[in-house]
Amino acid sequence: MSKTKLKVNELEIVLYKQNEEEFISLTDMAKFRDSERTNYIIQNWMRTRNTIEFLGLWEQLRNPNFKSIEFDAFRNESGSNSFTLTPKKWIETTNAIGIISKSGRYGGTYAHKDIAFEFASWISPTFKLYLITEYQRLKEIETNQYNLEWNVKRILSKTNYHIHTDAVKNFIIPEKDYEKEKEWLLYTEEADLLNIVLFNCTAKDWRDANPGLVKKSMNIRDIASINELAILSNLETLNAQMIKENIDKNERFLKLKEIAKYQLTILNEKDFMKALKKLNNNVYIEQKNRLE
Repeated sequence: MSKTKLKVNELEIVLYKQNEEEFISLTDMAKFRDSERTNYIIQNWMRTRNTIEFLGLWEQLRNPNFKSIEFDAFRNESGSNSFTLTPKKWIETTNAIGIISKSGRYGGTYAHKDIAFEFASWISPTFKLYLITEYQRLKEIETNQYNLEWNVKRILSKTNYHIHTDAVKNFIIPEKDYEKEKEWLLYTEEADLLNIVLFNCTAKDWRDANPGLVKKSMNIRDIASINELAILSNLETLNAQMIKENIDKNERFLKLKEIAKYQLTILNEKDFMKALKKLNNNVYIEQKNRLE
């Protein structure tokens, strides 16, 4: 379980991920209304008919073990002056999974983000907009493939690859002359065609030359650089298109070999460290201008 905090109007709101689902603290959110009576505010929200219907529909869509009969009883009672409902009672009675009641250091009431945003609407439309803005900012940082951490890892990977390039060429990648001898084209599979285009050896050639790495469940593509993997993805697409156009294997091999050589030259000449541009304190993007 991973935890982080959203900051909304100087209010810190805990967000945590459990089983790939994100839950937001309703207890923290309720402090926007009244920091001393958070439980009362949550219960006051849960006693309305609109809330009960929303929670029930969410559970019916997401939870196969949701107890619909017990939910119907709550729905029929909701909205009346005498009706009260706590998160714990809702969870225990209906077997709900969208709301969680926790104890301990980060204790309180948490809800799946879908439900938390609904709660935010009830608290204040303005508060909801601030919450969504902060949540989206956090998601941008996490998912933006050009953030600083991603680029640093990519650069380090590329640097380490260049450090052992000579060793790879001399001792790991078998020396083969596939361009002169073309008989192999009659029997090779498409995956190995691309391996030969990019690495100049088949997967079997590599396995035979590297039994120790094979025992570690590694393959030829595990030792590829970031640039080579990017090019390999391009080659797969191009090769598939050529196959649809009925281009024979020998011609495809020559064309793909030329394309791979050209693309690898372009990518290896680009300085990714100089291409990083700060977008804000958390996000870095690659500058639009090409670096020669």
